[in-house]
Amino acid sequence: MLAKKQKFSASSEEEKNETQTAPHTIQARLISDTGEEAGPPIELPAGVTAQQLGLICNALLKNEESTPYLFFVGDDEIKKSLEQTLDLAQVDTENVLDIVYQPQAVFKVRPVTRCTSSMPGHAEAIVSISFSPNGKHLASGSGDTTVRLWDLTTETPHYTCSGHKQWVLCVSWSPDGELLASACKAGQIIIWDPETGQQKGRPLTGHKKHINCLSWEPYHQNVECRKLASASSDGDCRVWDVKLGQCLLNIAGHTNAVTAVRWGGAGLIYTSSKDRSIKMWRAADGILCRTFTGHAHWVNNLALSTDYVLRTGPFEPVKKFSKDNSLDSEQRQALALKRFQAVCPDDVESFVSCSDDNTLYLWRNNQNKCVTRLTGHQNVVNDVKYSPDVKLIASASFDKSVRLWRAHDGQFLATFRGHVQAVYTLAWSADSRLIVSGSKDSTLKVWSVQTKKLAQELPGHADEVFGVDWAPDGSRVASGGKDKVIKLWAY
Repeated sequence: MLAKKQKFSASSEEEKNETQTAPHTIQARLISDTGEEAGPPIELPAGVTAQQLGLICNALLKNEESTPYLFFVGDDEIKKSLEQTLDLAQVDTENVLDIVYQPQAVFKVRPVTRCTSSMPGHAEAIVSISFSPNGKHLASGSGDTTVRLWDLTTETPHYTCSGHKQWVLCVSWSPDGELLASACKAGQIIIWDPETGQQKGRPLTGHKKHINCLSWEPYHQNVECRKLASASSDGDCRVWDVKLGQCLLNIAGHTNAVTAVRWGGAGLIYTSSKDRSIKMWRAADGILCRTFTGHAHWVNNLALSTDYVLRTGPFEPVKKFSKDNSLDSEQRQALALKRFQAVCPDDVESFVSCSDDNTLYLWRNNQNKCVTRLTGHQNVVNDVKYSPDVKLIASASFDKSVRLWRAHDGQFLATFRGHVQAVYTLAWSADSRLIVSGSKDSTLKVWSVQTKKLAQELPGHADEVFGVDWAPDGSRVASGGKDKVIKLWAY
């Protein structure tokens, strides 16, 4: 009898301790990843689910349309419920618990699973490939000196644009999708009309060596889309007026080849170079604003936090805005500006540089020092891209891997392994949930950000894949490379 009593009192003591250590309700507040509070602190049951948190968050923010959210406590995502994510016994009930919410894209892009078309035509390797901002056109540049435009409704060749004398190294669409610029090894730029396949005006000449990268002035700064920046191995960056066919500015300052150029949304131009530095220039007059140093080897590429919204400008993939809709140019400019300000509220653009020194550096345009150095790759880092929602960064390396980083502080999140040769290039889906990578091993691979695993293997190319692009509306992926064939992939 005594033993029973002792057992009963022991178990009731345990229960008492449990009720003391594991609270049934928790004082919490919902804050955005930039620190803004959704509302005052609220009392939440310990078993509150991610779905219920979504309803609470939408109600607090007074969203007209329900927005999907991810929730985090520290680095831990609340996948099922709060009590399954936290050790409730360790929670300090005296303090308010911060739950960080992150909005997700309203639409969902499905992983591409099959090749819908193989389009031959180029006589040499395909070096660059790009969808237009509205996703209606596809352009490719090749070693056969031509640019080709492809019809996406019939998935057949549309126009072959001849005019270059040497390899076409890069193609770039104007933000309104009405012009295509291509640049070649001879240092010449040609502007094309995608509707006719005809050359517009005379070639833009002045660079003494091959051109590595092109970048247009953003739509919200000029709806005429007439200014274009080019980066060349002659060490210069030039700004052109494509309507007049003239060079407006010759921005000189690098002591070696300029590898990449990005025209930011706040009136700044960023250039990276083999001289191991990144420079920031004022777009209006070419005055040098800042030099960013730290890399121990060539800087191969740059990515801006605003790349996706500047690329798509007035075309919002969710709303499917097209050129023939009812918006006039002023309304379209206002829309492009609104989209830019949503991801860059104070004109503070972040950017990432990747290098032959196996590292990446995260920078902000208002700071001289880097935010952080991203280490972990075992070989040259060749490509880097921000996710469209500006929450993540993906990098592709010759160490056969793709790595995922958190955008605001450069925290390492995951390594995607599966390629058996160097990874050359990558592209994000419009909803920031998937990444596609192209490799020397002749395959493309689709990676899931959520599961941190391979979502789809896409074999089919007969040789190295040099170029890959995901349509801005998420509908398909295009790839090209050494086998001279363009492949379109869909789900």
